[in-house]
Amino acid sequence: MTFSLELSEDVRQVRDWVHEFARDVVRPAAAEWDEREETPWPIIEEAAKIGLYSLDFFAQQWFEETGLGLPVAFEELFWGDAGIGLSIVGTGLAAAAVAANGTPEQMGEWLPEMFGSPGDVKLGAFCASEPDAGSDVGAIRTRAVYDEAKDEWVLNGVKTWATNGGIANVHVIVASVDPSLGARGQASFVVPPGTKGLSQGQKFKKHGIRASHTAEVILDNVRVPGRCLLGGKEKLDERLARVRAGQRAGGQAAMRTFETTRPQVAAMAVGIARAAYEYARDYAKEREQFGRKIGENQAIAFLLADMAARIDMARLMTWRAAWMARQGKPFTQAEGSMSKLVAGETAVWVTEQAIQILGGAGYTREHPVERWHRDAKIFTIFEGTSEIQRLIIGRAVTGLPVR
Repeated sequence: MTFSLELSEDVRQVRDWVHEFARDVVRPAAAEWDEREETPWPIIEEAAKIGLYSLDFFAQQWFEETGLGLPVAFEELFWGDAGIGLSIVGTGLAAAAVAANGTPEQMGEWLPEMFGSPGDVKLGAFCASEPDAGSDVGAIRTRAVYDEAKDEWVLNGVKTWATNGGIANVHVIVASVDPSLGARGQASFVVPPGTKGLSQGQKFKKHGIRASHTAEVILDNVRVPGRCLLGGKEKLDERLARVRAGQRAGGQAAMRTFETTRPQVAAMAVGIARAAYEYARDYAKEREQFGRKIGENQAIAFLLADMAARIDMARLMTWRAAWMARQGKPFTQAEGSMSKLVAGETAVWVTEQAIQILGGAGYTREHPVERWHRDAKIFTIFEGTSEIQRLIIGRAVTGLPVR
C-alpha cells in the first residue's frame, strides 16, 4: 500500500470521536484522579459504554488498513490525560502479548476475558519487569517449570512495575523456562482469573500517571494448565532446540510485545506534548507583561515554534513506524524505537518549556502543565528507556553488537 499522510475517513471519525471523549469526560476528571491516585473505574466504565474500552475497538484499530488507527486514537486520549488514558489502554499491552505470541485459539479464549463488558469491565496486565530485571530482560528470574504428569506449568517469582498488576482479570507473565539460555529461554504464560498463588504486592506511589495502577505481582507456586503457555509447548520445544543448537530462533517473548507497541506508546507521548504546547500557546496569546502579549516576544514565539516543530516531527516518525508495522515492513533502522525515543523525549522537553512559558503559574497545580510534565517523564523510562532505545538503534545502524 502506498504511504499517504492523508487520514482515511474512518480514521478521522475515530480521531474526532476519541477527542470528544477526552475533552468532555477525561479532562474534567483528570486532576481529581491524579490526586486520588486510584484506578478511575467510572471513567473506564464510560469508555466501555461507548465502545472505546473494548476488544472490538482495539482489534478494529489494530488491523486498520494504514496502521494509523491506534496511534491517532491514543494521541487524542492522552491529550486528555495520561493517567486515565493508561488506565483505559493499559490492557492493550497484555492483549498485544497474547496476539504476538499466542495461537488463534488462545487469542479467542483470553482476549475477551481481558476486557469484560459494559457494566462488568475487566483488565489485563502484562508482567515482564522484575526488581533486578528491568532493561535487562535476560536477567528475569521468575521460573516456569513444567509438571508433565499434570500438564501444568508452575510459576514462581516476583514481577514489578506492572500496569494493572494484581487487579487485572488476566495476567500475562514472562518467565524463564531455561535460565541457561538467558532471554532466549523465556516464554509467556497466561494466568487465568482466580488462580491460586497470584497476589498483589506493593502498590507504587508515582511521580506521574497516578490514575494508572502500578504494582508488584507475586507468584507463589502458581499452577496454570499447559494450554496457558502462549504459542504452545511444541512450538516452545522447537524454539529451544534451535537455540541450543546455535541456530536463530526468532525474537524473545517480551521483546516481541514491546516492539509491536512502541509506535502506540510514542503516540501517547505526542498527545501529552500537544496538550502542553496548545495550553502554553493559548496562554502566551492572552498573558500580558510590559504592556504586550508575551507571545509577541521572540523568546516566547521562537520557543513555541520549536515546540510545534518537534511535536510534528515526533508524530511523523510515529506514523511512519505504525504504517511500516501494519504493512509488515521490517524495522531495519529500528524505526519503532526511533519513534518511541523521539516522542518520549519531545514530551518531556515540551512540557518543561510549557511550564517555563507560564512562569510561576506553571509550577502550581492551578494549571495542568505541571501534571503533564510529571506524566511525560515515564515515556523515557517504561517499555524501554531512552538509553535502551539508543542501544537498539545503534545496533541497527552500525550492524555491530553495541553494548
